[in-house]
Amino acid sequence: MWDAIRDSLPTDSARQTSATDLASKVGPTLHDGALVVDVGCGSGVSLDLFSNAAPTSTWVGVDIEDSPEVRARTRDDGEFRTFDGVNLPFDDASVDLVYSRQVLEHVRHPEPLLRDICRVMKPGAVFIGSTSHLEPYHSLSLWNYTPVGFKVIVEDAGLRLQEIRPGIDGIALIKRAYMREPEMNSWFSGESPLNQEIDDWARAGGHGPSATAYRKLAFCGQFAFWIVKDNPESHSNS
Repeated sequence: MWDAIRDSLPTDSARQTSATDLASKVGPTLHDGALVVDVGCGSGVSLDLFSNAAPTSTWVGVDIEDSPEVRARTRDDGEFRTFDGVNLPFDDASVDLVYSRQVLEHVRHPEPLLRDICRVMKPGAVFIGSTSHLEPYHSLSLWNYTPVGFKVIVEDAGLRLQEIRPGIDGIALIKRAYMREPEMNSWFSGESPLNQEIDDWARAGGHGPSATAYRKLAFCGQFAFWIVKDNPESHSNS
């Protein structure tokens, strides 16, 4: 796995990362009026996230017609669109940022959807989010992705996995699902128990961020991703 994903491993930090962490990082870099699309927006939680991180952007949420999360939607202060799960209701090369938090494991046809995400992204646009690796079944989930498998389908769609970061560890997610103790929700922030052990291993052995992130990714329950649609002009001018 190391050889397959080493170019996508972080070099600054191996800390546990969520999709919302990435949104808070990239949001302030967006230009005024940037189009932000939340694919699989559910109840519309990310509207508040981007209202804070990118207040001058235009947020649009898109989801299938019916799901438990869509049925839970009560807000009407954002623009919500419905799609068939594959074909996004946006023009070619029109979207500046795509966001998708813990959605791809529920998507019936993930590879066609990734190709359509590529279609609607502007050259140089970013696709950030998170999905599942070693996570138990939840809310009609269909798939779990290994880091390698995820990179393969991202590249097949015409995109580039710039960065993959570990989320909550898999053992913690399994234990949380089995025991259903509310205090275990705290493992989503900070470092979950196995991630803490891996940090101890890294300190004891003098391992850097990439090696530490790699070890966490091997056992993660979820991982966060930063994907880009490369601008062909930047390659032709290089």
